[in-house]
Amino acid sequence: MTLTEKTALITGATAGIGKETALLFAAAGADVIVSGRDIARGAATVDAITRAGGKARFVAADLTDLDSLRALADAAGAVDVLVNNAGAQPLSPTVSQDVDGFDTAVAVNLRAPYFLTAAIAPKMIARGSGAIVNISSMTATVAMPGFSVYSATKAALESLTRTWAAEFGPAGVRVNAVSPGSTRTETVLTAVAEVLGESGEQQLAQLSLLGRMAEPREIAEVILFLASERSSYLTGAVIAADAGRTAA
Repeated sequence: MTLTEKTALITGATAGIGKETALLFAAAGADVIVSGRDIARGAATVDAITRAGGKARFVAADLTDLDSLRALADAAGAVDVLVNNAGAQPLSPTVSQDVDGFDTAVAVNLRAPYFLTAAIAPKMIARGSGAIVNISSMTATVAMPGFSVYSATKAALESLTRTWAAEFGPAGVRVNAVSPGSTRTETVLTAVAEVLGESGEQQLAQLSLLGRMAEPREIAEVILFLASERSSYLTGAVIAADAGRTAA
């Protein structure tokens, strides 16, 4: 799959699935705009890409801040691919969820992709092409105690995926989502340990039909497919990359 002569903006691209996606996109020929809050991690991601012969630059952004989000959109300019990957994952039973955690999750997981897409999409529409990939979660479909806010924001993002596909499709812009299952990222492993204890990783692995958690690269491969022309007749879809967790 190739993204030669394409420019891609990836949020949350300094770690986990986002970083693997940035590396994979660059290897496929894309000029990658790496975005995140951590400047050091951003520099490390860009360095890894350039050392491998790819093209990348880092744009710092705090997606809870609308001014920072607008500045990111301005700095990115016209892009061919937008990956709304950044996420906040507060873990708490509903009865003890604090307002700050709730507001942060809504801001990062829902408000940020909404207004970043609103800022980026017009240039795609004017050009008559583009791909937007939203990163959801299996928790948008599978109920998991402690994930109420996160699950709700991801379910809303899947709804936006369908709406945006209907809005932008006539102009040649495709919008799809990936719904990863349990993935071996630092954030997920930390959260699992907090909620399920030391055996949490093993418990999650056993729930999938393949008996293991995903590696970030495996999810990034699905994102690359949706960003590339190999998925040219796909829009409004939510791809479950969860080893069958939501199928059985």
